[in-house]
Amino acid sequence: MKETLAVLGGYLLGSMPFGYWVPKLVRGEDIRTKGSGNVGASNVFRVYGRSLGIPVALLDLAKGLAAAALGLWAGGALIGVLAASAAMVGHARPIFLRFEKGGKMVATAGGATLALAPLAAVICIAVWLVVFVLTRYASLASLVTAFALAILVVVLDYPWPIIVFGIAAMAAVIVLHRQNISRLLGGTEHRFELGR
Repeated sequence: MKETLAVLGGYLLGSMPFGYWVPKLVRGEDIRTKGSGNVGASNVFRVYGRSLGIPVALLDLAKGLAAAALGLWAGGALIGVLAASAAMVGHARPIFLRFEKGGKMVATAGGATLALAPLAAVICIAVWLVVFVLTRYASLASLVTAFALAILVVVLDYPWPIIVFGIAAMAAVIVLHRQNISRLLGGTEHRFELGR
């Protein structure tokens, strides 16, 4: 019973659309009408800069961490992965936004990975930062980090549910970044201004 509740709790945690709530609360604006229209941290950062982008990224990371930790407590690695996956689904299709399009799950997956595979997560954070600083493409940094995660969970010999999670997370990030990949290949992807 507690395993089922942990997975449902993971979905509800993931469904909290901080990228929508924070700009609405602070600026009185709907992020879905600005930038890419996405409610993830990248679009919030792009539209409002660090003052709102960083808090949203940290909140999205925290909900993935909390969901995975809840699952680990309720039933070990497998339930931790299921709760983390539920949080990612919730982030992509949040119940609090009537299942409309949510974010691309990168920060939420990062938080979940911190709970499930801490060493891999720390390395992935470093990979994301290096790629982002060098290229200023958040999408490219996310894609490279997703590949790194899939490799690291295998190389570091994590339990099989976490390996499956890492590979599935990579696939989900690729699918959700299809348009970004097209823009990267076409040279039209948005570069972040680090001074903002």
